[in-house]
Amino acid sequence: METSELLKRVRQIEIKTRGLSRNIFAGEYHSAFKGRGMTFAEVREYQYGDDIRNIDWNVTARYNNPYVKLFEEERELTVMLMIDVSGSREFGTMSKLKKNQITEIAAVLAFSAIQNNDKIGVIFFSDTIEKFIPPKKGKTHILRIIRELIDFKPEHRSTDISNALRYLTNAIKKHCTTFVISDFIDDKDYENALTIANKKHDVVALKIYDQRETELPSIGLVKIKDAETGEYSWVDTSNKKVREKYAGWWRKQEENTTEVFKRSGVDVANIRTDQDYVRSLINLFQRRGH
Repeated sequence: METSELLKRVRQIEIKTRGLSRNIFAGEYHSAFKGRGMTFAEVREYQYGDDIRNIDWNVTARYNNPYVKLFEEERELTVMLMIDVSGSREFGTMSKLKKNQITEIAAVLAFSAIQNNDKIGVIFFSDTIEKFIPPKKGKTHILRIIRELIDFKPEHRSTDISNALRYLTNAIKKHCTTFVISDFIDDKDYENALTIANKKHDVVALKIYDQRETELPSIGLVKIKDAETGEYSWVDTSNKKVREKYAGWWRKQEENTTEVFKRSGVDVANIRTDQDYVRSLINLFQRRGH
């Protein structure tokens, strides 16, 4: 993408998403993030009803009276965006491509983080780690992230979610909230890596899909390209059994990913390319805030 065109697109994304994050998510943002860090504030004498797990045994021994530690919630969060940049993100038939939906959602979350004085970082992944942008604050940092979201060109086209989650677990030491933004089309098992990552961090799944992926239209013989392998195949969409088999595959995949998220304890929002992602995000935030 030409520099002038890229800057224009960055500006458009910035104007749209910054307004959304300021006006819509202001009241939902922090309440949606569980597991925020707690920092030690002070000690005081034990009072009836205090949690005995917070007793400071060193101070208690020194004064011969029970003392408890008081904690306060950390004011600062670290937010990580894990962005799937595999070939399947380039699919889209309705109003926009999956990758354009992913870009806008990621930008909204990034601006929400910055407006709440939180750090934001990004992991771009395919079947390998394509790029890691460490968490930082600031407008310049945000605009760099948006530029990368718009213009990033991955080296690989396949998907390995498990590998990306292991990288997150190892690379980010401090507890963070992580949004995995992907279509979750991956034939490899990522449940174990997801469970481990969610125990260390607070992981949220944003599943992006296109309506056309859920069913084949009856339009005769069609040449189809696999976006991740590059392989072509002919499909007779006028054949009812072919359409039913495909619809069954999609339902099975949906059921499997739903079960994986449930067993891993990970919240998920399913977002279609032709639907309003704002409403989906607000519903997710409200659900998590209760």
